[in-house]
Parts: sequence; structure tokens; C-alpha cells
Amino acid sequence: MPEIIVYAAAGRTSEQKKRLMERITSAVVEEFSVPKEAVVVQVMESALDHKMKGGVLFSDR
Repeated sequence: MPEIIVYAAAGRTSEQKKRLMERITSAVVEEFSVPKEAVVVQVMESALDHKMKGGVLFSDR
């Protein structure tokens, strides 16, 4: 059972996350030759003040 975890800063809509997960599922089905029911995709979101890049909080960008 393929499981894909996407780490992202918070801020996307539920519809955006749903579309992304559907597209990832389709890609895994095509490339790994597994049924879509076997694919697990999870979006792990971080609050903007809990994530930093280059010493700058995402909330300060």
C-alpha cells in the first residue's frame, strides 16, 4: 500500500488539497500499477509561525 505524505505550510483551501491528493493518487496508480483504493495520501500542514526557511518564519514572509 503506497503512502504519500505531503508537508506544506498552512493556507491552501480544502478544494486545493483535494485536487492535489487526487492527482497524486492518479500518478501513483499509473506508475506503481496499484488500484487507487490502495493509495493513501495525507497532507500535513504547519502553521505559518511553526515553519521557517532561511531563518525567516513563513508568517513573516
